Amino acid sequence: MLPWNGPLVLWVRMPESDTRPALQRGTADEAGLDEARLQVARHLLAQWAQDGSVPGSAIAVARHGVLLESRAFGVAAHGNQQRQMAPDNLFLVASVTKPVTAIAVLQLVERGLLSLADPVYAHIPEFTGVIQGLDRDRIRVEHLLTHTSGLPDMLPQNEALRARHAPLADFVKDVCQCELLFAAGTQISYQSMGTLLAGEIVERITGQSLRQMMAERIFAPLAMASTSLGIRDELASRAADVVLPQEQTGTDYHWNTSYWQRLGAPWGGMFSTVDDLARLLVATLGGGVLQDGRILGTLANRAMISDRTTRMPGLASEHRSQRWGLGWRLGAWGDLASAASFSHGGATGTLVGADPESGLACVIFTTRPGAPVHRVATAVQAAVIN
Repeated sequence: MLPWNGPLVLWVRMPESDTRPALQRGTADEAGLDEARLQVARHLLAQWAQDGSVPGSAIAVARHGVLLESRAFGVAAHGNQQRQMAPDNLFLVASVTKPVTAIAVLQLVERGLLSLADPVYAHIPEFTGVIQGLDRDRIRVEHLLTHTSGLPDMLPQNEALRARHAPLADFVKDVCQCELLFAAGTQISYQSMGTLLAGEIVERITGQSLRQMMAERIFAPLAMASTSLGIRDELASRAADVVLPQEQTGTDYHWNTSYWQRLGAPWGGMFSTVDDLARLLVATLGGGVLQDGRILGTLANRAMISDRTTRMPGLASEHRSQRWGLGWRLGAWGDLASAASFSHGGATGTLVGADPESGLACVIFTTRPGAPVHRVATAVQAAVIN
């Protein structure tokens, strides 16, 4: 393990005269948004709550340093209880966790403790060797964050691991033995197991749990007081249950169980509110800083939302239409976003995205897997008028 040498500090308080991106409550007009057009997005969520197709949801919208009043629709189930959904309800955001894990990796890159060009085995020595002609030693850290590693999305034994309530260490052990799907850097194939290894690298370098590092170096600086990797006991009562898909119903390891909620999977175990995630998006739009909380330097932040896949020399031509930064999907956020936009969705019915060209940021959380949240994002984008 490389030396850590005490706390990692990536932000400082600036003098009062220094201006930094801020976020304050305001109106649609102050944000350069058309209130009537925003109502289209809200009406979609309200209608879906009324007809039961999406029982509960919440939305936050920000632009030009203005955070609009967040709205919630429908009901939040919690065990056998139901109550009206509120903007401060917590949601299991699923794969929206992935870019946050990537931020933790980039913080180590900035400190010189890690390079995106490092082979994964340099930090996880057991992740090595050739299996069926595919060489693990060629997989670099950057491949883990761009879905180009060749690792599977989920392990073949994923269900068995969850059924016995396996710890994350067992998932890591099995990833180190699983077969690759293709040679690193030749294809793009969405893979949660790459993010698992990225989180494992962070823990091995720092000697600190990923959830603790995120809490101290991402969530605290951005005043994301209701966000955590794995649910915090004091916030559990505010969590809204996910409507379970058929394959999870009747299991004791589904999304709403204590096992899964507390596992803290680096690829999908984060809980948050719409307002907290809006703060993360605004910080990313602002160069890695929000008010007096900096999580990344300008260049590292820019690297995260810049195209990292199109330029990969070995990438097959049919995969170049997908564009990934480091943890963020590029140019695929609603129908009206620019090519510079960055976003990520989650299997539990979540979508977050922002556009550097328009300055728009939007967080849409629902309790329905597969909810058509891109339609809501497009309606929000249509509200930009100046």
